[in-house]
Amino acid sequence: MSVFRNAIFLAAIAGLFAGIVMTGLQSVFTVPLILQAETFESAAAPADHHHGEEAQAAPAAHSHDHGEEAWAPADGAERTFYTGLVNIVTGIGFALLLVAASEIAGGIRSWRAGLVWGFAGFAVFTLAPGLGLPPELPAMPAADLVARQAWWIFTVCATAAGLALVAFRTAPWLALVGVALIVAPHVIGAPQPLSHETAVPDGLHHSFVVAVTMTSLVFWLAMGAAVGTLRERFAAGLEAPRHSLA
Repeated sequence: MSVFRNAIFLAAIAGLFAGIVMTGLQSVFTVPLILQAETFESAAAPADHHHGEEAQAAPAAHSHDHGEEAWAPADGAERTFYTGLVNIVTGIGFALLLVAASEIAGGIRSWRAGLVWGFAGFAVFTLAPGLGLPPELPAMPAADLVARQAWWIFTVCATAAGLALVAFRTAPWLALVGVALIVAPHVIGAPQPLSHETAVPDGLHHSFVVAVTMTSLVFWLAMGAAVGTLRERFAAGLEAPRHSLA
């Protein structure tokens, strides 16, 4: 029970730290781009609503009513608060995965090793899925949600398994299997929307993709470094079960 408690506490601290870092970076780099893209979404809404009324007045009015009732946090402090809350919860969840995976492999024993594990997490959860499904801004078309989620999960699992086989292989052929797993989702291809037409300028979307990718990289590196730095405080509790099984 001690190892479980120590792992949870370590993940909670590292996730909290990484979530706060992510929130600060998003406030500076990604949120302004989202707000800018929302102006294109707002400009497109009246035209879409007008065409909807011409085609079928009742359903369009019904949809409009739901849009008015939908809640969203106000810009500014309220939006930042809820964004930070989501980032912290997400950070703790990812930190739990990072701690569990690293402990199976022997544990993260320094902040430098934490950077390596953090980059691996970035590659699995951001870089690989982003090659097929780059981050999207409001007012941009997207493929079916279920299809995108299925491809994202498949890509994450295949990339994680592939990296593990490459890093911890016991035979050369396992590395080839690992590379094949990493490449497979991109050979299959991510689901794409029927049309890529959007009012969002290409330059704005490019800036957003770069900003999201870089903030995610810092998020994972901060998390890995935090786990590596803090782990020695919990090392006794984490190492004891491994020694007892040796």
